[in-house]
Amino acid sequence: MDLLESMRVYVAAVEKGSLSAAAADCGISATMAGNHLRTLERRLGMRLLNRTTRRQHLTAFGDDYYQRCKEILRLVAETDVQAQNLQLAPAGKLRISAPVTFGTEALMPALSTYLDRYPEVSVDVVLSDRVVDLVEEGCELAIRIGAPDGGLVARPLAPYRLMICASPAYLARRGTPRQPADLSGHECLSFLPSAVAHWRLSDPEGACQVPVSGRVQVNHGQALRVAALHGLGIVLQPAILMEADVQAGRLVRLFPSHGLPSRPMNVVYLPDRYRSPKLRSFVEFLVERFA
Repeated sequence: MDLLESMRVYVAAVEKGSLSAAAADCGISATMAGNHLRTLERRLGMRLLNRTTRRQHLTAFGDDYYQRCKEILRLVAETDVQAQNLQLAPAGKLRISAPVTFGTEALMPALSTYLDRYPEVSVDVVLSDRVVDLVEEGCELAIRIGAPDGGLVARPLAPYRLMICASPAYLARRGTPRQPADLSGHECLSFLPSAVAHWRLSDPEGACQVPVSGRVQVNHGQALRVAALHGLGIVLQPAILMEADVQAGRLVRLFPSHGLPSRPMNVVYLPDRYRSPKLRSFVEFLVERFA
């Protein structure tokens, strides 16, 4: 007899209170239900139920075996559902959260590739630099910069790199800093509200912290980029925000041989959500594109 079917009959017998009730629940005869139980007991070499004409009682081993059977059947059912989901094409609306700069400069240009690949999926993108609560705000996943929160599954993406740049016009007017210490004598554009008083750089000889200051502070990365493009000062911002300007000659990258701090970046989601084909497809797309 099929072992899993015998387990199902046994679990039903325990929960329904009798073999006859289990037989009715499983759509088999009472004789067949009894055969399933005897098959299990012979296989195990242990009695599971003590039965009288009126009542049945679980043996000590039978009670433990009942709990194990329930867990085994639950895992089998979940695996069957997971296998069915894997065969389904991703479809439906997917709500995601991402940091403003990464979402604008990297995620949005990549979305067309994902949507072409999965035409039945639509995407709602929430751009915010705060930590979005996935449950409260109805997001299925988030891209986060920094250490991931506990309780969420995190898949690592490429670290979030920084770059120091200035416009050719600014450098022509104020001169090009040749070593990190020279930054102290320049207009350095800062990000508000968490303006940093020091920039950290490193090279093979070691790391250094350079005190910086400037007359312009802005609370938006894109505005800092525009300020740098118009010659207002030297800027330290994510590489994805300024790489195109550097390649086009609108900005000049400074200290390319020095290392700058990078921050870990992850795509995070709740542990029980990965069975969703649309979520799984988007996570795998992000890892493929940005890891």
